[in-house]
Amino acid sequence: MVNKLGSKHRVVIIGGGPGGYEAARTAAQLEAEVILIEERGVGGNAVLTDVVPSKTLIATAEAAQRVAVAQSLGLEFSVEGKRVNPHVEVDLKTLNKRLLTLAQDQSEDMREALVEDGVRIIDGRGQLDGNHHVVVQPSAGGESERIEAKTIIVAVGASPRELPDARTDGKRILNWKQLYDLEELPEHMIVVGSGVTGAEFASAYLQLGSKVTLVSSRDKVLPGNDSDAAELIEKVFTSGGMNLLRNARAKSVKNTGQAVEVELADGTTLKGSHCLMAVGAIPNTQGLNLEEAGIALNETGHVVVNKVARTSRANVYAIGDCSTSMPLASVSAMMGRTAVYHTLGDVATPTRLRNVASNVFTSPEIAQVGWSEQEIKDGLVRGEVATIELETNPRAKMEGISEGFIKLFASVGSGTVIGGVVVAPRASDLIYPIAVAIENRLTVDQLAKTYTVYPSLSGSIAEAASELHPAID
Repeated sequence: MVNKLGSKHRVVIIGGGPGGYEAARTAAQLEAEVILIEERGVGGNAVLTDVVPSKTLIATAEAAQRVAVAQSLGLEFSVEGKRVNPHVEVDLKTLNKRLLTLAQDQSEDMREALVEDGVRIIDGRGQLDGNHHVVVQPSAGGESERIEAKTIIVAVGASPRELPDARTDGKRILNWKQLYDLEELPEHMIVVGSGVTGAEFASAYLQLGSKVTLVSSRDKVLPGNDSDAAELIEKVFTSGGMNLLRNARAKSVKNTGQAVEVELADGTTLKGSHCLMAVGAIPNTQGLNLEEAGIALNETGHVVVNKVARTSRANVYAIGDCSTSMPLASVSAMMGRTAVYHTLGDVATPTRLRNVASNVFTSPEIAQVGWSEQEIKDGLVRGEVATIELETNPRAKMEGISEGFIKLFASVGSGTVIGGVVVAPRASDLIYPIAVAIENRLTVDQLAKTYTVYPSLSGSIAEAASELHPAID
């Protein structure tokens, strides 16, 4: 069946994750004809198997940890009048059922929103046939459909990377999509990979009560983050009982039936109940006929895009983890909107990745935005640094927060806020005022003069801004 282009500007989107979803809604609001093709469900991996379920698991782990430390705040637990020491038992089967139900509900809510906006949703897999046509094979089978499009947006995401000698089996050797099939809490989880995904799950399972070994091929965890933040997280990990192996590379992983064996490059063998492979992701760009349509890919298979998500073909855009843009759901969503604005002739502001705030959902969380302290030290930008330890913050004292800090970076001369790092509970929320300051080129004086609530953790942001007043000439 052939679906020919009508009078409206038709936008066909392959992939319904955060980027595809935002692109579809934006295009519909601008009165384009929108067709969204999604193989698994609206929301894609981010909602169904990645961000939503993983952050729900992490939030549950944090709740368990708050119960565990309640006594230090003066709270006592009793049963029938007798005091008892709190011990959190984790029903992983129920926990996983809840988070998957939550993810599915979120997917359905997103689907309903698109339908209300007039978006046509096709459950199936799409591939390009040249740069103006998409062929869709419905998930339920039946005749394929060839759709003509004025604009095509590719938003197919990425999948967990696998190592040749450490193939996941969904039982004891797992990737981050397979964790939610577990019915019992792993006795000993070995996590291979100390980037964001590995660190987040290692933190979560440690809080839930598993023994955790984290295998890092680098000399520190979270190599892409602020060095002081990474050092603090390592301290929290090890003080909580985690076994952290630095400069260790996994050679192979075997499921022995009732356990796993992880062989390291130096010949050491680790034994545990389960192994999580968190060694990166690969873009889902194979089988889409992208190169045949004249769309350039880089050596890793990511679609090469510019700052408005445009590919080497003028009418084809690519967003999210399948592209060369930053692999964050927030960036994918923003790029989805930007691509639509650009193709429909609206005002499209090129994405400035320097201004993107990112977060690591460990406990405590790590958030950062703008220039880094290392870049200041390397002379890439002239900046001053102020650091406020959270142990001096009155609200932190009230809540029993002893680990964390806020860093703020200002340009020498102008005093413009150029970067920041937050290590704290809810750092993902606390980074926002710093990101706003960077996006709007506010000075440290303007930030410091903005009233904060007392007592609050955000008060330490204003305090750091005040300390940087001498940076202004």
